[in-house]
Amino acid sequence: MIWPITFFAVALIAGIFGYAGIAAASAGIAQILFLLFAGLGILSLLLHMTEDQNQDEFDENSRWY
Repeated sequence: MIWPITFFAVALIAGIFGYAGIAAASAGIAQILFLLFAGLGILSLLLHMTEDQNQDEFDENSRWY
């Protein structure tokens, strides 16, 4: 999560100084990283939700009496 913020900050600083090429490249990289990490976050959430459901079924079937 730190990389998109870092590239966004670099893009803002470059924009202030007038380096349009650097600002555009940094903003593009930040956008790609944001989409990548957002996708991985959603995937992780979905996997965690299915893991919890499977774990509940496993706990009910494997009781030690």
